[in-house]
Amino acid sequence: MLAAAKKVQVNLLLRLRFLALSVVLCFLCGPSTLAQLSTEDHVADPGFWPTQSSGPQKLYTGGAVCASCHAGIAATQLATPMANAALFTRASGILNSHPTLKFTFAQYHYQLQTDAQQTLYTLNDGEKTLQYPLLWAFGIGRVGQSYLFKKEDGTFYEARVTYFTPLKTLDFTPGRALTTAKDEEEAMYRKVGAGEVVKCFACHTTGSAFEGQFNEATLAPGVHCEACHGPGAKHVAVQQTAKLTGVADTGPATIFNSAQLKPADSVDFCGACHATFWDVKLAGGSGPTTARSQPYRLEQSKCWGQGDARLTCIACHDPHKQLETDGAAYDGACLKCHVNGASAKKTADHPGPACPVSTQNCASCHMAKVYVPEMHADFTDHRIRIVRAGQAYPE
Repeated sequence: MLAAAKKVQVNLLLRLRFLALSVVLCFLCGPSTLAQLSTEDHVADPGFWPTQSSGPQKLYTGGAVCASCHAGIAATQLATPMANAALFTRASGILNSHPTLKFTFAQYHYQLQTDAQQTLYTLNDGEKTLQYPLLWAFGIGRVGQSYLFKKEDGTFYEARVTYFTPLKTLDFTPGRALTTAKDEEEAMYRKVGAGEVVKCFACHTTGSAFEGQFNEATLAPGVHCEACHGPGAKHVAVQQTAKLTGVADTGPATIFNSAQLKPADSVDFCGACHATFWDVKLAGGSGPTTARSQPYRLEQSKCWGQGDARLTCIACHDPHKQLETDGAAYDGACLKCHVNGASAKKTADHPGPACPVSTQNCASCHMAKVYVPEMHADFTDHRIRIVRAGQAYPE
């Protein structure tokens, strides 16, 4: 009883501290931050939210059952980066097409050697050799792909090196670069704690944790239907009953549909894995690396205001389809707010003025590409603004 009471007291103090910090940051960052929450707070609230530990497992059906009614959506979703956010290394196209990868840091020589059975991760410092088979590949490789392995005790470890597509070779895993290493173990890997394992797999796989417990045996690699829509067993049962009886289902929703969320919650929903405004603020993120946190940057746009459905993530990106990389494909989204042409008058539905330069390729000017050093790649900065040459990265 005393332990439980103490835990409640600690949680209350943490939330009060968060509330106090929220008030301070609202003064610093403006009124647009009032509606957003951290992912931790969203997960603590009632109802489904991505990355939360759900359960029991019997409430989940698996993607094949979802596809039996939603075949078209399920088929296109399988080709998306989200659906391939995590792979067993034997299924990694990068590793299979690059059977030998090498990297050198100080006296340490790293190598990934892939054959038909496995990928062996080796470190040699001239005197000692360490070697482990890699198990998981995180990331489809559009920018990079990182790796996890296990030791005999079942503990997860993160490889110190990542494959970067722009470099076509290995370099330090983002955020894990070393200037020195105290020993071969530190040079080769980083132990991943149990809490971090839960969070990593929650964003890269589906069905990895039930009732607070991580279970590698139950998960499906990649982000699929129930990762974003919640457990589907009840929904399937209701729909099957409606089909058998011929009576349409008019009761409460039995599956989660994020398209019905308010704008601020909609962006935070994607931010569960891509980092909400408060996730980044509370983590102390700053500089160009925050361009990787699209929800955070989007919510700092001047036109975000208190939130607008025309500015949510899904207003431009369909999570069931392949990511569109042609900037011109987003012009229609821009013109939902901005008038098209200097003589056009602004309206309540189109409060944005016409661009004096062009009505095409809006994103190329107003969503600048930002080089993120630890990723060795450019990222689209989702803080919509007028970008000026030589301007410092706006925080």
